[in-house]
Amino acid sequence: MDNIADLISKYGFPIVSAAGMGYFVYYVWTWVTKEIKPVIGQANGTLIGLIDRIRMLDNDLIRLNQKVETVLQLRGKTIEKERLIAEAEINVDPLKKKREEEQARKEAEESKKKAEAEANKNNIRRPFKATEKEIKDAAGDD
Repeated sequence: MDNIADLISKYGFPIVSAAGMGYFVYYVWTWVTKEIKPVIGQANGTLIGLIDRIRMLDNDLIRLNQKVETVLQLRGKTIEKERLIAEAEINVDPLKKKREEEQARKEAEESKKKAEAEANKNNIRRPFKATEKEIKDAAGDD
């Protein structure tokens, strides 16, 4: 302590304090360059690697999301189509369907009766078509 007091009395307080601050700056600079800078460099390398991995994962997530959206869109169209068919089947009036079936059956019966009446009216006989074997058998040719 006497040493510092002698320096202050000989050179003055501002000069001694400036020299002390200079030593403090030198000490902090050497500490940062020897101990902190290498650690920051390693952390920077690790950070760059992590950023690259995050980008790859982000790209993978984007691709996967697109695939899922495509599948959901295609499945949604299928589901919508199935829903519309089921809805149409549910909304069909059962009496209307039965009436349409009866009407079709009646029309078929009426057309059959008309054809029979026409055939009876004109006494039209339908020709019998025999096969070649029946003709040969009837002729007795072997």
